[in-house]
Amino acid sequence: MDRMDELFKGTTFADLMSDVYHNSKKKDRQINQLIAQLQPLIKNASDATIIVPLIKEYLDVAVKNDDHLVKLTAIVQRYISTKQTITGADSLLSDEEKQQLLRVAEQTLSEELSDELDDIDVDDKLLNERIRQTKEKLEQKDMNV
Repeated sequence: MDRMDELFKGTTFADLMSDVYHNSKKKDRQINQLIAQLQPLIKNASDATIIVPLIKEYLDVAVKNDDHLVKLTAIVQRYISTKQTITGADSLLSDEEKQQLLRVAEQTLSEELSDELDDIDVDDKLLNERIRQTKEKLEQKDMNV
């Protein structure tokens, strides 16, 4: 794939992979920081029943982030392979047929990438909501103490 090939308006494959990689690393740092902040709050079994599931959820998010990276890479690899196959079939296909197949491959790539990015956004929103709920529970518990 040419570095100049756009997957989305103004976004190349290198840009996308860089964003995903850096977002994954940022999320990993955030998860580790949140876990470190939550550990001192566990003073008894009641605290643990609230906080430990949240820590587990943070770790699950880290695994999901890695899965998203793998899926995005697989999608783009399929696209690259398809594009190479189409352009390498010089004697079998006319230029018009090649262009048509490339358009279909690019449309499929765009749809799959959009779906995967939507999944990442949904996971992020769910985690943020879970964090908010847990913070509220902890604040209520602190007020009752």
